[in-house]
Amino acid sequence: MKKVICIFGTRPEAIKMVPVVRELKKYPGHCKVTICVTAQHREMLDQVLSLFDLKPDIDLNLMQENQDLDALTAKSIKLLSRVIVKVKPDLVLVQGDTTTAMAATLAAFYQKIPVGHIEAGLRTNNIYDPFPEEINRRFISILSTYNFAPTKKAREALLKEGIHKQTIFLTGNTIVDALKIIINRKKVSGVKFLPPQERKKIILVTAHRRENFGKPLENICLALKEIAEKNSEVEIIFPVHLNPNVRSTVYSILNSLERVHLLAPLDYSEFIRLLSRCYLVLTDSGGIQEEAPAFGKPVLVLRNETERPDGIEANVARLVGTDYRTIIKNIESLLRNPREYKKMSKATNLYGDGTASKKIVNIILKM
Repeated sequence: MKKVICIFGTRPEAIKMVPVVRELKKYPGHCKVTICVTAQHREMLDQVLSLFDLKPDIDLNLMQENQDLDALTAKSIKLLSRVIVKVKPDLVLVQGDTTTAMAATLAAFYQKIPVGHIEAGLRTNNIYDPFPEEINRRFISILSTYNFAPTKKAREALLKEGIHKQTIFLTGNTIVDALKIIINRKKVSGVKFLPPQERKKIILVTAHRRENFGKPLENICLALKEIAEKNSEVEIIFPVHLNPNVRSTVYSILNSLERVHLLAPLDYSEFIRLLSRCYLVLTDSGGIQEEAPAFGKPVLVLRNETERPDGIEANVARLVGTDYRTIIKNIESLLRNPREYKKMSKATNLYGDGTASKKIVNIILKM
């Protein structure tokens, strides 16, 4: 009987970890699963847990408003170390590049317990972009016994860094597995908010990255304001992250504008339905760069660099940064140029066939 503890703390981690947890639970005679959440993002994490009917065995509830990285990291390592000592797992499973994932990896290393890293090998090769995620994921790769790479490029990145090839497994990305779970449900929640006129072009926006706080996010919002004011056929839907650094900027510039709708973070199934109905996506998120191409939705990435170059190379995503004029130019191009839009709106599955979780669990069970 292998004891596996799955540790995560944010909504994106939960979405990509859930398919693996569900797959592990299919083998109760071979594997005992413990779910531990740090609740680095409390409300948004709880949305996903509720959607997938998942209850954590251990909830550390670490979220505090405007908490500093050093305080969050120190508290996470301390409490996760206690959890790992108590559970005595054979494997610690982490996902992505969050502070939770990094702290759990270090805590496991201190106890000489193997780590499995889901979505290993994503790189921008700029240690400050995204911050602090780029360093988090490099750190995790060094200490992981099992690196589950979502793409060939991710695998190549790990090999270039000297990660031993026997620790690297090409699996695809579990985001595709999560999408399939949502889409295949008989009862999927509808979209509570959609513009009244179906011919409207919906621009779906998300922005929350730490490196975009302040002036970059102001530029993004000012660009959205101009687009809304000059394009009557456009409706902008912006589920606003709960971080006060995001909310204060977004609401100060975009609140009460006609055709701009600022919403609370959406239930994941509702968000996916909205994603499937929108015209194009603006985001600084990593996960949405993976989700949108599955629905044939062009993605304008509000960052200067991305660890997901596959979408850029396939021309279903484009780096536009946070320059005010550049954002407007690229949005206008997709609104006005049907050929340009058609080039970027082809549905493609760059991140696997929806069997990543099965591959990961098969590897774990054979360890």
